[in-house]
Amino acid sequence: MTKPQIWISAFLFLFILLFILAKVTKEDETEDNFPVNNLPGVEETKNEITGAQLFVNFGCINCHGENLTGTADGPQLANLTEHWSRQTLIAYLRNPTSFMEEERFKEYRIKYPKQIMPDFGNKNIKDLGKLAGFLLNR
Repeated sequence: MTKPQIWISAFLFLFILLFILAKVTKEDETEDNFPVNNLPGVEETKNEITGAQLFVNFGCINCHGENLTGTADGPQLANLTEHWSRQTLIAYLRNPTSFMEEERFKEYRIKYPKQIMPDFGNKNIKDLGKLAGFLLNR
């Protein structure tokens, strides 16, 4: 083996070793204490994040209110089953701008002119499913 090959082999070995150590020593990324602000129906579990906790963690509470009653920044989230199925709500959460041509969203743009519903396309689809389930079962 030539010296460059030895150095490359040593580097790759070290990289693989550090990668394995990182995987082995990785701590659970879920936190035990989520600020759920006394939302009704919140069940705190130690290893799994609930839809109510995701509602808080994603920042939905800032615009839609603590009890989903709405604020000056966002509409209330009541009776969602009238307009949404689980799949369409997940699709909306992933890409809200694709739904903006519907009449009720035109009204929302007038009522909340400076607010934009953020897209959650970068979030885990399972988490979006939990959030959708939480919102639809309220």
